Amino acid sequence: MRIAFITPEFQSLVRRTNLATVSESLAKALHGARQDVRVFLPWAKELDTSSLGALTHRVDLQVPDGRLTQRVRVHEGALDGVPVYLFEHEHFFGSRHPYGDQDGPYPDNWRRYALFSRAVLDSMEHLGFSPDVLHCLDWTTGLIPLLHRLEWVEAKPDHPTSKAGTYFAIHNLAMQGVFEREILPHIGLPHEVFRYVEGLELGAKVNFMKAGAEFATIVGTYSPGHAKRIQELDRGYGLEDTFQRRHKELLGITNGIDYEAWDPATDSLLPARFNGPKGDLAGKKKCKAALQAALKLDNGPRQPIAISIGRWDADSGFDLVADCMTEILERNFEVIVMGQGSPEMNQRLLTWERSFVGRMRAVEGYNQHTAHMMMAGADLLLLPAHYQPANPLIAIAMRYGVLPVVYAKSGLEDSVIDYPSDKSHGTGFQFEPYTSEGLMESITAALATYREANKWKLIVKRALGKDFSWDATAAEYLKAYRRVTRRAKQRLASA
Repeated sequence: MRIAFITPEFQSLVRRTNLATVSESLAKALHGARQDVRVFLPWAKELDTSSLGALTHRVDLQVPDGRLTQRVRVHEGALDGVPVYLFEHEHFFGSRHPYGDQDGPYPDNWRRYALFSRAVLDSMEHLGFSPDVLHCLDWTTGLIPLLHRLEWVEAKPDHPTSKAGTYFAIHNLAMQGVFEREILPHIGLPHEVFRYVEGLELGAKVNFMKAGAEFATIVGTYSPGHAKRIQELDRGYGLEDTFQRRHKELLGITNGIDYEAWDPATDSLLPARFNGPKGDLAGKKKCKAALQAALKLDNGPRQPIAISIGRWDADSGFDLVADCMTEILERNFEVIVMGQGSPEMNQRLLTWERSFVGRMRAVEGYNQHTAHMMMAGADLLLLPAHYQPANPLIAIAMRYGVLPVVYAKSGLEDSVIDYPSDKSHGTGFQFEPYTSEGLMESITAALATYREANKWKLIVKRALGKDFSWDATAAEYLKAYRRVTRRAKQRLASA
């Protein structure tokens, strides 16, 4: 299958969010599954081309930009056998980051990504590539399904690109690309598309995310449960009606993790290895002791360790953790948190460290070696965010025998089955309502289960048996792509 993979980020080249990890991992997995996948990416500021080898200049495009045209240069390289096309324009991309800087999002992001969207579609013929699927990632590519429908499928039905279908992947629903309606003529779109039903209007604004969700052949998100959840009132960030109308074209696929980078059987950053899927957990006990020693925590093999990795703010749910931190520590947990936050939160964490010597450590920033050590030595992962944009920490935790605690409606409920509710299949702990009391109740249940060693070991082995590899994820995406191509053929047949 021929797949045009269109993204603003790619891990080895440019990273601003977790989308970079998802996009590169999936593209490589599809390539490994012997698919013809090619990556299309704006050449943004600080993009590192060193892993692409020698770049080849392929074509100069004259791309419509309102009443003007802009020259966009397209260069080709390869990353581990995957062709990568970089779209160069110094003003709109080369001098800027993918989304914004310290002052916030760039005010002309609408123009930047409209130009990129048109350039990608224009480039296909010049590159000799006729994709079966245009895989568009997040709001920055939301115009592509709309432009493809209007300017290719309807205006150029015999063009090879017109035969493709579009898959619009929602990574972070909270970021939608919202702009004033006055931009429409400047990006070459008729006012007829500024409508609520089957249009890009939401709240009297132009919404790039909504454009993708309305006009793509198939719309995807990061889990089957999340695909259902975002159709509920107040769960779809204003797009509930769109998702309800398109429920037959809406699906969820659970993301994977890089099993080469995160494998306790081969992890060179650990003091001892263990082969979790085969039930060998002896090395995990050694890793726990090493973690306690390294961070000057009390050394006890049956002392439960809870960890949190991420920002120390309300978006990550850390405000709930902070609200019940004292109670957690008083329950004899050892707690390690890694991330960063406000000066006020830093001071609160320092106070807990001083008050609970040997039981609490805060690691500011991100340290790869410590992160691997934390996963190998911990028992419980606290990940209580209200909304989770495809967080891979769940899969990594289970790979290392750490049981997650998540909010029951975060979008991760497919990946983390609540043990108290389903003792035959449980792989972690869910909490509800979304309060510190709800979180503490779940942590209490986890502690009670931990004290029953045989029961805890059974749940850990069950979690270790889950397949979160990108190979498994790629297989699910190929099924989704087949749905895309079937619907695209049906559209052509009925035209």
